[in-house]
Amino acid sequence: MNITYIKNVSTLEELKKEYKRLAMIHHPDCGGDTEIMKVINNEYDYLFSKLKNTHKNKAGQYYEKENSTENAGEWKDLIEKLISLKMVKVNIEIIGSFVWVSGETKPYKEELKNLGFKWSQNKTAWYMAPEGYRRQSRKQYDLNEIRGMYGSSTIKNGSAADEQERKKKARAVISA
Repeated sequence: MNITYIKNVSTLEELKKEYKRLAMIHHPDCGGDTEIMKVINNEYDYLFSKLKNTHKNKAGQYYEKENSTENAGEWKDLIEKLISLKMVKVNIEIIGSFVWVSGETKPYKEELKNLGFKWSQNKTAWYMAPEGYRRQSRKQYDLNEIRGMYGSSTIKNGSAADEQERKKKARAVISA
């Protein structure tokens, strides 16, 4: 398969980050093109089947996770639903394989709950963990420590002006 949009991904987490970034640019609800979004979805499905069991731990080491029950449609559906909410003054960020939603989320509380997000009182943010996630340690980390361990990709910054600027920059990078 000829890969046009999703490039330089080696783990499932990286694939999800890149898909989310591209969806926020090319999704029709964000002013993007339907045909480009179809190509991105096909690339995501293809790469998902190849990278389904490939992950990276917080030390940066690759490992294989056998018998993953996750499927490509779950992530695409989540992204589609987050985009359709058209949240204002809300930050959406991918840290490792978690999705974090912070900012002025109170008006979207019920929608986030319905999507399967959970509230973290300590971090004052909503999060969605990967299916089957089990916490290994009792140690408490703040979001900055977690970002440092797993890497972070900000998908949406809270203000409308920041959102339009981000879209312009992303389109410029893709067209270059």
